[in-house]
Amino acid sequence: MASTLLSSQILEFASEYSVYSSCILSIVGLVSNILNVLVFIRLKQFRENRCVLYFLVESISNFINEVFTLIVTFVSVIYGNNATNFSLFWCKARYILFQSTGLVTFSMICFAACDQFCSTNYRINLREICTIKLAQYLVFIFILISCLHSILFSFFLSINPLLGCIVINPIWIRYITYFFYPVVSGFFPIVFASLFSLLAYENVRRVIRRQIPLERRQFDQQITAMVLIRVMLYVILSLPYTIYRVYSININTQQIDLLRSAIERLIQTIFYSISGVTIAVNFYLFLISSSRYRRQVKYVLKKKYWRPMKTWLYCKKNQIHPDNTILSDNGIELE
Repeated sequence: MASTLLSSQILEFASEYSVYSSCILSIVGLVSNILNVLVFIRLKQFRENRCVLYFLVESISNFINEVFTLIVTFVSVIYGNNATNFSLFWCKARYILFQSTGLVTFSMICFAACDQFCSTNYRINLREICTIKLAQYLVFIFILISCLHSILFSFFLSINPLLGCIVINPIWIRYITYFFYPVVSGFFPIVFASLFSLLAYENVRRVIRRQIPLERRQFDQQITAMVLIRVMLYVILSLPYTIYRVYSININTQQIDLLRSAIERLIQTIFYSISGVTIAVNFYLFLISSSRYRRQVKYVLKKKYWRPMKTWLYCKKNQIHPDNTILSDNGIELE
């Protein structure tokens, strides 16, 4: 009786923690990724950079993820936690969308790290391999693969009375245990992104020896710093949840009682919220890592968005008005 009461209290706490953490992270993430998209698409230097293309696609994927997270959170609040955890429709829908956007995000982080390593390398052939056309092909192919894989994944999902939405097919369990989580979305991307971001950082440290214009050198340093801090956060926050997922897949559900089920649910909720931070704070990370990016954000928001909006509103209020001299910020465009 005591264990039943304790398990219900743990589940209630896990449910409340999930709602509040999801709402906070989703709101923070929506603002973060919207600002990233606004800056990346309006600054010419960013539009022509392959690494920023990966950041742009990642931000759009993160935005979709955060919107769906808010929807799932509101449904669970209105109709109860069982509506999302013990409904086969929500089980499959959550896996398809969250896994698709997660795979896109992880692949874009890896591509950004690899691209920055190649573009800062002293070997000309490596720098020539990475083109904007190749980046566009890679983005399209991996978005398609992520969606198809997630749809296939949903066919093997089922509802367990204690654990909720889980994989029950033994062959698929072996696949995701020994290949999917370690290779596709787990340890391999973590190692891959870490390695190439560190190599890119070493390239930038030695780039001063090469005959490269100062402006290009500063831009490479900025992008490398953004890639490095992005990868560091991804590694730190994704690793605990990846380890837990590999562990949870191999749990023998027949040996789990109510108390252990409640504890497992709480642990999963906490680790999932920690991993969710990695897609919610990328804009703020970029601001911290680069003073140039802070100036670029200020320039874009002020000149590309606020001034046209202010002019439009002013024209709506005054049909006849004197011309205002607007100071030029063209110098920022090059930074």
